[in-house]
Amino acid sequence: MLRLSDFKVLSFDCYGTLIDWESGILAALAPLAAKCAPLPAPEALLALYARLESAQEAETPDLVYRELIARVHGRMAAELGVKASDAEHAAFGASIGDWPAFADSPQALAYLKKHFKLVILSNVDRESFRGSNARLGVEFDAILTAQDIGSYKPDPRNFAALIAKITELGYGKGESLHVAQSLYHDHVPAQQAGLKTVWIDRRSGKSGGATPAPREDVHPDARFVSLAEFAEAHRRETAAKRATGG
Repeated sequence: MLRLSDFKVLSFDCYGTLIDWESGILAALAPLAAKCAPLPAPEALLALYARLESAQEAETPDLVYRELIARVHGRMAAELGVKASDAEHAAFGASIGDWPAFADSPQALAYLKKHFKLVILSNVDRESFRGSNARLGVEFDAILTAQDIGSYKPDPRNFAALIAKITELGYGKGESLHVAQSLYHDHVPAQQAGLKTVWIDRRSGKSGGATPAPREDVHPDARFVSLAEFAEAHRRETAAKRATGG
C-alpha cells in the first residue's frame, strides 16, 4: 500500500488535474460548435480535440502550446466542415488562462504545500501557465513546461527533465510522487521513468474526454477522484501516525 507520507516531492500535471481544462476547452470551442448543424455533443468535441491535439504535439513538439492549440482549432474546423478565421484560431489558443481551476484545487494545494515540495510538469507554455497559476493560488517550487523542455508529454524527455529538477531540489527519484489525471500523457511515461504515480480520476471512471486512451496497460499506485480526496488521505495518514507515535 502506498504511504503518502513517505514522499517529499509532489509533481503535478496541471490541465485536467488542477485546472478543469475540459470545461475550459468546451467554453472556448462554443463559437466554433455553434457553426455546426446539428450542434456536436460535448463528448464528441472533447474526443476530437484529444485526437488532434496529441497528433499536433507529435508533429510540432517545438511549437508553444497556445500556438499549437490554435492549429488544433483550425484542424477541428476542417473536420467539422465549417470555416473559422485566423483570429478565431488565435482566440482559442489565448483562452488557456481563462480555463477554470477545479473547485478543490486551491485549498488542497495550500494544504499539500505545508508538507511537500510542489513541482509542475505541464504541456502548456510559460505565459499561459501564469494565468492558471494565479487561479491555483500557490507558489510552486519548480515549474517545467513543454516550452522549457522542447517536447510534449508523453515524450520520455519530459520525465527525464522532471527527475533532473527533483535532483536539483535535493531529492531522489524515490522521494517524488507524480500526481496526474491523464493515463496517456503522465502515468505511462512516469512509471516507465521509475516514478510512483497517483491518479486523480476527475472523470470518475468515464472513458473518453480530452485525453487519448493509453496505448499500454498502466496501473497507478493509488487512485482518488479529486485532489481534495488525495489531500484528505494524507491528512488522515499523518494523523494516524501521530496517534500511534509512528
